[in-house]
Amino acid sequence: MASSGAPFAPDLQLFRRTLGHYASGITVIAGMVMGRPVGFTCQSFYSVSLEPPLVSFSAMSSSASWPKIRETGAFSVSILSARQREISNAFARSGTDKWAGVDWGRSASGNPIITGSLAWLDCDMFEEHPAGDHSIVIGQVREMSPVNSDESHEPLIFFKGQYVGST
Repeated sequence: MASSGAPFAPDLQLFRRTLGHYASGITVIAGMVMGRPVGFTCQSFYSVSLEPPLVSFSAMSSSASWPKIRETGAFSVSILSARQREISNAFARSGTDKWAGVDWGRSASGNPIITGSLAWLDCDMFEEHPAGDHSIVIGQVREMSPVNSDESHEPLIFFKGQYVGST
């Protein structure tokens, strides 16, 4: 098919709905800022490299939490389980105490880890690249949880604008 040369300008709602057909897990990206935990829900998390061990996520440019975490040079990733929908919703909101009622511990470096998550990773900042209305953040993993052998521990999945699977 020949290109007209004009830049593609999709209907943004259609673009969002189309990409909503890609199922993804849900994570909470977090860090310790001035002795307090800070975090946000993130749907765009993935592995990048085994050697070195790199992971990536995208943070909205308008995020209030990410700039604070970025300044620390490190972050944690808690991969949420199907039992943690309320935590996902709480960390997606701005202007609230996201950590109220959430059980959490710390990685060896001190970053917050949400208790009951499927798995977690602790990372140093590796690179960050601006990309449209987001930043693509790459972290080098320095610590991670052991594999959870509990077969009933299912991931929290987001698909077509809603959570799917068991609670």
